[in-house]
Amino acid sequence: MRCLVVADLHYSLPQLDWLVSAAPQFDLVIFAGDALDIGSMVDFRAQIVVVKKYLALLTAQTRVILCSGNHDLDERNAEGEKISRWIAEARELGIACDGDNLTLGDTLFTVCPWWDGPLAKQRIVEQLRDAAVNRPQRWIWAHHAPPANSPTSWGGKRFFGDVELVQWIMQYQPAMVISGHVHQSPFITDGSWFDRLGESWVFNAGLQPGRPPTHIVLDLDANKAFWLAAGEAQWIDLDAPLRRPASYIEEPPDWLTSLGRIADPSLARPRAAAG
Repeated sequence: MRCLVVADLHYSLPQLDWLVSAAPQFDLVIFAGDALDIGSMVDFRAQIVVVKKYLALLTAQTRVILCSGNHDLDERNAEGEKISRWIAEARELGIACDGDNLTLGDTLFTVCPWWDGPLAKQRIVEQLRDAAVNRPQRWIWAHHAPPANSPTSWGGKRFFGDVELVQWIMQYQPAMVISGHVHQSPFITDGSWFDRLGESWVFNAGLQPGRPPTHIVLDLDANKAFWLAAGEAQWIDLDAPLRRPASYIEEPPDWLTSLGRIADPSLARPRAAAG
């Protein structure tokens, strides 16, 4: 199984176009939050309409997981805590989203919402507790914020990670945690796109403007993770201990070569993507 991991696209239509073009080559797309951009000049409701159309195009190509990030919150629940109502509605498209568990082969994926208060946090606690009962060996979480005090949450002057997530990881030791949120971590001194807490690998692809977006590919059959950014192509062996720096890709696999041949979306725009 090969998974394409992105986060923090923030309503970048060229990056969403690329994602739709790349999706058929993967068994699963994991979108780890912040599909929208609360700072955009485009009305938030209009962003939701357009992103839902992209999500429909994605689900026509492959399986999709989508967790909420802090930019995706569009409503308050009865308790007054911020939630992403529109992401919950994406479940109608067949997407595994906030609060869901998805089993593909021998892998369990758990999709955690962005939590903005004690009640939402408690729901994650219960979600992880219930999923752990019959968990397989390979358990992967999507959780927008990376763990605190990890290179994947380092912002250059301080960490921006989730302290509670560290505790959950150490309690359950999932195989992997897929995050985003801290855009610059992979590109700055003392930051990184990968980390390991106990037996759990943690990933944050980071953010760069333009096409394609920074992304991670998890090859679960070969047990390797690849990070691809502008001018960067690195990989790590998931069966080996944590080692820095990552290795540079010297012999790219066929799927990586194919990604580089995806048509420019300005020349071949996916049908009805932004209509």
